[in-house]
Amino acid sequence: MPRIGIVGTGMIASSLAVLTAGHGMETRVFARSAQSAGRFEASFAAHWQLMVQNGVATQEQADICATYVRVSTELPALRDAEVVFECIVENLDQKADVYRRLEQTCPSLRAICSVSSSIVPDQLAASCTRYADRIVVTHPFNPVHMVPYVEVCAAETTDSEVRAYVVELLEALDRKPVVLKKPTPGFIGNRLQFALWREALALVEEGVADPRDIDIALRYSFCPRYTSIGIFEHFDTGGLALNRATCKNLFPVLSDRKDVPPVIDSLMEQGRTGASAGRGFYDWEGVDMEAYAARVNEPYWKFCSWHMPDAPMRPSAEC
Repeated sequence: MPRIGIVGTGMIASSLAVLTAGHGMETRVFARSAQSAGRFEASFAAHWQLMVQNGVATQEQADICATYVRVSTELPALRDAEVVFECIVENLDQKADVYRRLEQTCPSLRAICSVSSSIVPDQLAASCTRYADRIVVTHPFNPVHMVPYVEVCAAETTDSEVRAYVVELLEALDRKPVVLKKPTPGFIGNRLQFALWREALALVEEGVADPRDIDIALRYSFCPRYTSIGIFEHFDTGGLALNRATCKNLFPVLSDRKDVPPVIDSLMEQGRTGASAGRGFYDWEGVDMEAYAARVNEPYWKFCSWHMPDAPMRPSAEC
């Protein structure tokens, strides 16, 4: 099992640690402060508590997996890591500083995996002096331990063997990695998601339907189908002649908006900034948010059936 390092203590970092520890991989986490270390540990424990409550792990398994993770406020705690997942804010200067420190600290490092969602890998690699051949973007969807899809994008300088190694690691973690042929803003998942969002907003602005009806259309028409087949499979089996005719009729009327839709600006000006404010497109006052979160998570629990370690990590094992 490779030794894993994680730099960062946010939501992605804690979820990622659940995944690596849940697969029996020694995991060391670097936190910038005792306070951030405490927040990480609380989030890590909450993830496992939810897994136990939903029957995908026992309390004994949760306790065993917790022994595979140690948090430190000293970066040298990661010195023996073979793979480091960089999970800090989307700031190139801060990421560059982390990479330079890893180059000085981790001689056995085979790959640096950035979870960046907006900075292309060539920019990340350019900030390295020694490890430019080991930079790979591994963009996950949150929570990482529940959503198996990961987008992999290498820099021009990335060694092909490093990229292959990262894909193998992700597969060993029961992920579904997809390697992009070239970088693009939003990668694959967010481009598809926001293309759908743009059209949904256009339907609202054109007065075709309100948000609740559009959500009903998504939940009870084609979206459930795409949990078992893909869109190219779908339209292949439907026949490309029919698809071509539909494209010809529909594409001219689809939204091609290039800026933020006025409906979003209008809601924000009214203070309707979303669920945390009590109102957005929906009125969230009085909504049971725990029940809502359970609905959000329900489709993903099936992806948490890993082979977890059956014994604690030996105390002598240090990273």
